[in-house]
Amino acid sequence: MGAAAAAGPAAAHARLVSSTPAANATVAAPATLSLTFSERAVPAFSSFDVINAAGEKLAVRVAVSEDGKTLNGVPARPLAAGAYRVEWRIASSDGHRMTGSYAFSVR
Repeated sequence: MGAAAAAGPAAAHARLVSSTPAANATVAAPATLSLTFSERAVPAFSSFDVINAAGEKLAVRVAVSEDGKTLNGVPARPLAAGAYRVEWRIASSDGHRMTGSYAFSVR
C-alpha cells in the first residue's frame, strides 16, 4: 500500500461554496448572479457564463468582489422563463485553475 500525504493549504483548490441562484433552484428572474468561492480569485482568469436551454451564451457583465472570493454577474437582459446552466472558471491566487457548472431554472 502507498502512503497518503495530507494536503496542506498550498495544495488547496478553490471550490464553489455558495451561489445565487442556488444549484437546481427555481427562481424569479434574478437581477444578479453570485458565485462565492473558498479562496480569492484572480480577476483576469475568473468568470462565468450563463447558457440557456438552446445552448446560447447570454451576455453577462461579471466583476470580482472586493474580498476577491465572489463573482457577481449582471445579465444584459432579464432572463426569460426556462432552464439555465452556469459554467464557471476561476484561478486562485496559488495559480490553480478550477472549472465547474450547475443548473437553475427561471419560472
